[in-house]
Amino acid sequence: MKLRKVTAASAAVLALALSATACGGDSNDDSSGSGSSGGGKIKIGIKYDQPGLGLKEPDGSFSGFDVDVATYVAKQLGYEPNQIDFVETKSADRENALARGDVKLIAATYSINDERKKKVDFAGPYLLAHQDLLVKTDSKISEATDLNGEKLCSVTGSTSAQNVKDDFAPKAQLKQNAGYSECIAALQSGAVDAVTTDDSILAGFAAQDKYKGQFKLAGLKLSNENYGIGVKKGDTATLNKVNAALEKMVSDGSWQKAVDDNFGPAGYKNEPAPKVGAIVK
Repeated sequence: MKLRKVTAASAAVLALALSATACGGDSNDDSSGSGSSGGGKIKIGIKYDQPGLGLKEPDGSFSGFDVDVATYVAKQLGYEPNQIDFVETKSADRENALARGDVKLIAATYSINDERKKKVDFAGPYLLAHQDLLVKTDSKISEATDLNGEKLCSVTGSTSAQNVKDDFAPKAQLKQNAGYSECIAALQSGAVDAVTTDDSILAGFAAQDKYKGQFKLAGLKLSNENYGIGVKKGDTATLNKVNAALEKMVSDGSWQKAVDDNFGPAGYKNEPAPKVGAIVK
């Protein structure tokens, strides 16, 4: 009789444990790469405030070239769009977000450089951008030297405007704002004569419906910015899978379509798709 009581109690405990295990296994928060077959999700860091690259829309959806690239890569890793959690990742926190495991990948205008490579592994590059100028369509500014005596806007803390002043136009009048949206608004109103940062970022803003036809890119190449997808340092398996996905995206035409869809309205003359591992200095 005592044996039956112990057995019954054990069975109850076992059933409870199995129930708890089943509940834990139903989690949708899995950035380890189990893919759709595992029913999990992948967390990818993007920008929320860069039209044409990474933008959170009013309805909660996401748009932009980085978003399209990330969605394609995730699909190759086994994740459907509804299994992607896009996480806002500020520039200053990108390395830490990967190290902490907050995200599996980062696709957020993340330029590859030697200092960052000490902390992060980069897949790609998947876009070669350049520092450029955005001006009004009727502007006579066509070279960086034309900015002498003109008002040039960039974001506070950015090196872009200072680079122009140091290297091309020492008499440019620097104006700094908290964000690029404010710079674009200042350009629209005539408060400044040009805005400078990566051409891809400028093209994304210019392609917005409210600005279409008002601005143009000067088409300068004041620097080379190789955008890569950040992966946690040492995660070679994921790195190789992402690189293979990027190569496929280029070969099947999806990469060019994403460029045209997101930057085309601004007349963005993109560089050809970079070869994986080929960094342009």
